[in-house]
Amino acid sequence: MPEGVIVSTTEKVAGHRTVATLGQVFGVVVRSRGIGGNIAAGLRSIIGGEIKEYTALVEETRRHAVDRLIQNATLMGANAVVMMRFDSGSIGQTMNEVVAYGTAAIIEPEA
Repeated sequence: MPEGVIVSTTEKVAGHRTVATLGQVFGVVVRSRGIGGNIAAGLRSIIGGEIKEYTALVEETRRHAVDRLIQNATLMGANAVVMMRFDSGSIGQTMNEVVAYGTAAIIEPEA
């Protein structure tokens, strides 16, 4: 995460004031698990419990989506993203989409 870029799930960042809101910003990633991971996950689903192959896929994809969100916010001139949220879904049977979204903003420390 680049220094100085704050990502918050809240509307306001504690100790800061919002100088400008720049608009919506997104970070979208679509990933597919390889055939080996799908087979391992399929076998694990027969037994039940956590499917670690998919947990790792989603965690990595969320991190990548946030990185992309920050990159896009920086291109807009923002130093923060407020009200950040995730959305996710499946595309077909083997792909997972994760979207990190929020409002790009310029904030500054309160005096």
